[in-house]
Amino acid sequence: MLKVTVNSKLVEVEDGTTLLNAAKAAGVHLPTLCYHPRLPSHGVCRMCLVDVSSEKRPQPACITPVKDGDVVVTDSAELTEFRKTDLEFLLARHPNDCIRCEVNGSCQFQELVSEYQLEDRWPKLERGSEDHPEHHLTDHTSPSIWRDLSKCIECGLCAEACGDAGQQQHIIGFAEGGSGRIPVTVFDQSLAQTNCISCGQCTLVCPVGALIETPHWHEVLHTLDNHRRVSAVQVAPATRVAISEEFGMKPGTISTGRMVNALRQLGFDYVFDTNFAADLTIMEEGTEFLGRLKSQQNLPLLTSCCPGWVNWVEINRPDLLSHLSTTKSPQQMHGALTKRGAFARSLGAEFAEGQAEPYVVSVMPCTAKKDEAQRPGVSGDIDHVLTTRELARMIKARGIAFNALPEDGAFDNPLGESTGAAQIFGASGGVMEAVVRTAAHFIGQQDNMPLEWQQMRGVAQGVKTADIPGVGKVAICNGIASAQKLFASETWRDEFVAIEVMACVGGCLGGGGEPKSLDPLVLEKRMQAIYSIDANSPRRRSYENPDIQTLYQTELNQPGSEQAHDLLHTHYASRHSKRLLLMRFLDCVDRRAGQEAAALFHPDATWQTASPLGEIKGRSNIQALIEQRLPARHYATHYQRHKMASRADHEDLSVITPNGELCRFHIETQPIQTSSDTQYYITRLVREVT
Repeated sequence: MLKVTVNSKLVEVEDGTTLLNAAKAAGVHLPTLCYHPRLPSHGVCRMCLVDVSSEKRPQPACITPVKDGDVVVTDSAELTEFRKTDLEFLLARHPNDCIRCEVNGSCQFQELVSEYQLEDRWPKLERGSEDHPEHHLTDHTSPSIWRDLSKCIECGLCAEACGDAGQQQHIIGFAEGGSGRIPVTVFDQSLAQTNCISCGQCTLVCPVGALIETPHWHEVLHTLDNHRRVSAVQVAPATRVAISEEFGMKPGTISTGRMVNALRQLGFDYVFDTNFAADLTIMEEGTEFLGRLKSQQNLPLLTSCCPGWVNWVEINRPDLLSHLSTTKSPQQMHGALTKRGAFARSLGAEFAEGQAEPYVVSVMPCTAKKDEAQRPGVSGDIDHVLTTRELARMIKARGIAFNALPEDGAFDNPLGESTGAAQIFGASGGVMEAVVRTAAHFIGQQDNMPLEWQQMRGVAQGVKTADIPGVGKVAICNGIASAQKLFASETWRDEFVAIEVMACVGGCLGGGGEPKSLDPLVLEKRMQAIYSIDANSPRRRSYENPDIQTLYQTELNQPGSEQAHDLLHTHYASRHSKRLLLMRFLDCVDRRAGQEAAALFHPDATWQTASPLGEIKGRSNIQALIEQRLPARHYATHYQRHKMASRADHEDLSVITPNGELCRFHIETQPIQTSSDTQYYITRLVREVT
């Protein structure tokens, strides 16, 4: 142990401890802007400079290790004046946009400016580079993440979170030097055109508003205020153990009841639990898994609950698509049931006849869920996706005293009943553990297998494995970087029968939409809360959920049935493929979104419909046909979609129409180069009826 004195207080710390952590041990607060406990520190912001007896000059506490006998001073007049000057320089490069900034009230820079009572003493300095106008400061192209680099303070945390120390996606990196230094995307592409998987880890570590989740909460709040539509909200398991942190509670505080009461006060007519659909996911995925084991085809099964992981496969490894489970994620399953199941019919004749549909919102710990809700084949089942942070903003905006709310709030049924197995979906390894619990029942081994699988649990980055008697070996990839490493070789094909991947370390508990935290143990605390809910649940296996049993008896027949596949399963496509273009087009046709559909075509494109509608020429005529000549779309239980005949074959353009007809498509495309991106547009679309 080393002895160090910080502001006259003697503390003992382990060898290798930084001065920053030594100060924390002494109860001394040091301001930081570029520090995060799970990422490497580089001492960029210089806010944590301290005087050290063993050094001639002030040292950045976040990267300077303690030396035995050090005497540290953090609050000298010179250091305080330097911090103020440092902040004033950053303020001169920062827009005074706090009043409408998405992170207003949750911004580390804003807090320091307020604490030191700074004013604009220097002229505002323009951001970017005159020599490189391709470095766009604003980018709202991604459905999940917005960038506003006029607010960037060059801390480097986003590049670290996306780089070697984090997700290892390398979408964001620094360009230029000096005052022109700025984080840019690969080749200055818009974020939507990069290989970004929408995990949102960059937004989670950004100390300001330069990187945020694409905001939906404004529109949700206005829709609830108007109260013209029947509204329903579903809430993910990770949200209930993290939202408390937004209101000053300890990490791991379970606030399920408070959260439900807050959602009702916000104006939602129905408050459901995503965990109901998590139980349903296990029933479908477990059945699919055992079917593949029996046929020995497309093994190992890869879980598909994490949209960041699915994005990674479609972008980087389309050869894995046939291994992905076809089951929708719990969010999308719940959305389909809420909009197109018995619940919608129960709302009245207008809904039962397909003339109206409920307004459906989900609250997720994940930014990629915003992306997922717009995927072809599932879009429209969720109207808006809120992150945990966005829900907190709504609650604060309406002046709801969250901490004072009682913990007696309960979810509405039947789409709110769940088991302990569904609760652990939020943790890395939870999906696999829940699958094993139900698979053991399906093969008659539930009494011979443990209910809890400790080897599947934990937040340490890496690959966890477990041997399931009578089934085989399974793996859990904790973070997309771990998955990349596993799939870099071919050993996984023969070693495992099933693999769970969560793109974010810790699973949903560490999702990009969760509360920002500098607590190095925050994931462990959230995970402990998740597993305590499971341990205290009266039912801990998904098949024990009585409302799930009723759903199969009344609507879905049995797991894996034709009815279940129609409502609860989906299809995949390689990014930038003709198959994906076709899926997007058919999704627009199903929703009668003529303008969206037309945007996929070259201005002079042709569409041979193989119907009495004949051949349609030109983008504007294609839009007019979809909007004016096709029958009006129906909603709720009457809404029908086109489906791909194969679930993942990127060469197969065979489609099953809503009336059950099999047809094939031929697509010709042409690339068009914009200022920063290359887009592929359909020049000729031919439909052939078989």
